Amino acid sequence: MRIDIISVLPELMESPFKTSILKRAMDKGIAEVHFHQLRDFGLGKYRQIDDEPYGGGAGMVMMCEPLDNLISKLKSERNYDEIIYLTPDGETLNQKIANTLSIKDNLIFLCGHYKGIDQRIRELHITREISIGDYVLTGGELAACVLADSVIRLIPGVLNDEQSALTDSFQDDLLSPPIYTRPAEYKGLKVPEILLSGNFKKIEEWRSEQALKITQKKRPDLLH
Repeated sequence: MRIDIISVLPELMESPFKTSILKRAMDKGIAEVHFHQLRDFGLGKYRQIDDEPYGGGAGMVMMCEPLDNLISKLKSERNYDEIIYLTPDGETLNQKIANTLSIKDNLIFLCGHYKGIDQRIRELHITREISIGDYVLTGGELAACVLADSVIRLIPGVLNDEQSALTDSFQDDLLSPPIYTRPAEYKGLKVPEILLSGNFKKIEEWRSEQALKITQKKRPDLLH
């Protein structure tokens, strides 16, 4: 998988891709992530990328021409499965979206900034718009990191135990059941006997029951 990320502040995203699972994926050649500085395509002496909104109002708007030139250049080099704009008014990211994107080959993430991008870029290039929650960040960079992490970890070969991703919360519209490790008792709190029984059929039944109970308590909306 290849992900191209367009940003005004690409240096803000470099650290997450230099550690842990994302770094492992890139070192193995399973995923590659490329950052593109939008200002390299800015206009004039000062590399302008934003301007005042038509109709007045506060804030600045990311201009058409720099974005169009950069996206068009990338599209001329390869075919992209999705061109994704990270924006608060996009569809809310969930596990199903991450699963769907994890089987794609080439993706572009466009990080919004200021008041957002000129609407015409959305009409010309954007194929999908994604939000990571009902709140506003300074820019889309952190959202792009969240989206990339949620997608890349699902690609076969990235995790040491591929079954681990299949048992994450939300994979089956349920939250995960309680988990325990050694010691079997700590400060008077004991691990449920069923987990020590060795009866894996019964253990799976218990986990399914617990996942349902926890989802009913914490996120009943998932069950609807």
